Amino acid sequence: MDWQEARDTLRQWREDNSRCSEEIVEIWQDVLSNYTHKIGDEKWLVYEQVCLAALDCHRLDIAQECLEALDKQFPGSLRVRKLRAMEFEALERYDDALKLYDSILQHDESNSVIYKRKVAVLKAQNKIGEAVKELTDYLKSKFMSDHEAWMELSDLYLMEQDYNKAAFCFEELILYNPHNHLYHQRYAEIQYTIGGLENMELARAYFAQSIKLNPRNMRSLYGFFLAATNVAASPKCSALKKKENLKFAAWAALKIGQKYQDQICDDSQVKSVQGMLGVLSLNSST
Repeated sequence: MDWQEARDTLRQWREDNSRCSEEIVEIWQDVLSNYTHKIGDEKWLVYEQVCLAALDCHRLDIAQECLEALDKQFPGSLRVRKLRAMEFEALERYDDALKLYDSILQHDESNSVIYKRKVAVLKAQNKIGEAVKELTDYLKSKFMSDHEAWMELSDLYLMEQDYNKAAFCFEELILYNPHNHLYHQRYAEIQYTIGGLENMELARAYFAQSIKLNPRNMRSLYGFFLAATNVAASPKCSALKKKENLKFAAWAALKIGQKYQDQICDDSQVKSVQGMLGVLSLNSST
């Protein structure tokens, strides 16, 4: 690879928003580091790109080289300060990183990336409660429609085993994008984890919606089968609901079997589903 091809490759990855960190570091070391004088002002974008890739790969020597060049060219730049804070993260100097992020926010309160980096720092320190507070404040202030933030907040609540609040996050996500089958699936999984007859029926309904939006979603299909099975097996379930959920479970078992019917070998999961359905039917008839 010559320097022109290397430059074009890195440019294409920037346009596609592809990290490709190991490849970028390799291209920088083998080719481009000796030809930065030939690529004009684009070299500053390359320095930034290589710095991020080097931090991903924990090549702090390369990251430091890029930071020195950027800091010399753009003294006081907020983008360079962000990279410096990320270097502090890689060095596990978390307090220094947080101070630098706070100083950036004093100049640019609308910088959503910096808020998220602060959450990442707190999460790396296992300060889940503080990370939840930081992310909650972020969503309340100006960024209510940030889908990634809602998903991250849900994951933090799940780490704390606060399932009801995690479910609330996905309720917000479903309101913003009701056609995303993964949101319905995740919400159903949380309700299934909470347990109880009402939550299990709610889980079954959202698994069903996920299947409706994407019939190929096998995880939702298994979830639908398990939720219907649990509802039918509940002692609080009426005879009519038991019969209805047995039909749901039988339909799901049939669909799961059809998904694997072209496979040469038997699938253990399908056998398990069929066995569960057989036991459930026997208990119902008894």
